[in-house]
Amino acid sequence: MMSRLLSLRDSRAAAARPARRSAWWQRALPRGQSLVTAIPYGWLLLFFLVPFLFVLQISFSDVEIASPPYRALLSRAEDVVSLALNFGNYRYIFGDPLYFDAYLSSLYMAGVTTLICLVVGYPIAYTIARAPEAKRNTLLMLVMLPFWTSFLVRVYAWMGILDNEGLLNQALLALGLIDEPLQLMHTQLSVQIVMVYAYLPFMILPLFSNLVKLDGRLLEASADLGCRPWQTFLRVTLPLSKNGVIAGSMLVFIPAVGEFVIPELVGTPESLMIGKVLWMEFFDNNNWPMAASVTIVMVALLIAPIIYLHKREEKALARAAAR
Repeated sequence: MMSRLLSLRDSRAAAARPARRSAWWQRALPRGQSLVTAIPYGWLLLFFLVPFLFVLQISFSDVEIASPPYRALLSRAEDVVSLALNFGNYRYIFGDPLYFDAYLSSLYMAGVTTLICLVVGYPIAYTIARAPEAKRNTLLMLVMLPFWTSFLVRVYAWMGILDNEGLLNQALLALGLIDEPLQLMHTQLSVQIVMVYAYLPFMILPLFSNLVKLDGRLLEASADLGCRPWQTFLRVTLPLSKNGVIAGSMLVFIPAVGEFVIPELVGTPESLMIGKVLWMEFFDNNNWPMAASVTIVMVALLIAPIIYLHKREEKALARAAAR
């Protein structure tokens, strides 16, 4: 009798242990999920928001000959704390045509680069997405192959291609297509070519990840209903790949606006972009408050379309849910 009671108690204890473990795991799981979610937010807070607030604070400071070369916003004299905000940097930016032209040139070059990358990258991404799975990884590797080389080395390679004595001019001369070398280097065209080359993979990869999920049966159904290939593309493929187009465009446009290396190495002195203006304010003029103000305005110009697209997407999702 005693042995039966002991065995019954042991079996109940053994059954309770997994239940207790399950209850502990269910309590710990939300904490673990919160921790995993908190890590990227903490990263953004530490390495984006804090530096951004620091730059914002500098933008309202006065420049002075010191190290660092700006005056603190808060000052204390005779136990009185005073706050001195300087809006003159922003007034100067909006009043000086140099900054307006630099912003306009940067937005124009970034916009054209994004458009060309979209026109060139979409067919490439579509071809890779519709390729057999055995070949897909190889084609993707070819797209990402330039990232294995330093960005600066790739720009110098293009300088060797576009130079008057470079590979392209020598090939055209050898074929008899031109009588004298073309002036390709240090032009707007050279800046555009190298920028498209540098940022094209950033357009292809988001488009591919979106197009590869596209159900091929939708394309077949469109063809069965009498749509021509271009009609299928405009009515089915392009609308369903909208998110990939937006993501790729943002990944190209945002870094292209602040591009400095490419215009500096292959451009002309007239092709003044905002990245060069920042360099001059920081290192030539040693005017950190003005450089910070230029940065804040540039960030505002970039964030505005992102907020607009986000709000538009929220409204579209709300309308879809209401149906």
